[in-house]
Amino acid sequence: MCTGKCAKFIGISLYPLCVLSIIANVIQFFPGWETEPVSNPGEQMTPEVIYLGGIIGGGILVLIPAIHIQATGREGCCNNRCGMFLSIIFAVIGVAGSLYGFVVSVVGMVKGPQCQYLTGQNTTSWGRPFDSNLTEFSDKNYLFHQDLWDVCTYPKDVVVFNIIFFSIVLGSTGISLILCTIQVINGLFGCLCGTCRKEGIKD
Repeated sequence: MCTGKCAKFIGISLYPLCVLSIIANVIQFFPGWETEPVSNPGEQMTPEVIYLGGIIGGGILVLIPAIHIQATGREGCCNNRCGMFLSIIFAVIGVAGSLYGFVVSVVGMVKGPQCQYLTGQNTTSWGRPFDSNLTEFSDKNYLFHQDLWDVCTYPKDVVVFNIIFFSIVLGSTGISLILCTIQVINGLFGCLCGTCRKEGIKD
């Protein structure tokens, strides 16, 4: 596959991943499908959701490079060595954005959701019961111990909700990271060897 066609394929492939990251991050603002946490994000919202790893990292910072990367695969002003050089810069931005979204998602999954949980003697408190900084559950990783998930009493099923949507952002940003990295290499070959496009030849 020539460098121009490869760039076009990568650019088009990044679009659905961006949309998926953004949608998943937006949904995370309503943990357990509840709207109350949005009105009190400082206490009731999982911090990594507010960091916007899916919206900014896997979304905007990948979408902008995707537009240019795809343009380098079409006939026109970007389908040349200069366009390929610029695609390397844009791809690096995409790598940074994807990496940001990926890391934020990993941290969000490992530390667990912000929720209302039982603290003893039938009292409840808002916090992160699975965070390793707390004494409770510090000897176990909650991801592998489903019997601990019921400790979060509100929002309902917030642990499953948290895992599912952070996993979606994690997967989409991980794939975006791989594709943008490939485009850095592809762009380098495009600068050195050209885009393999001949005038009058169409895809």
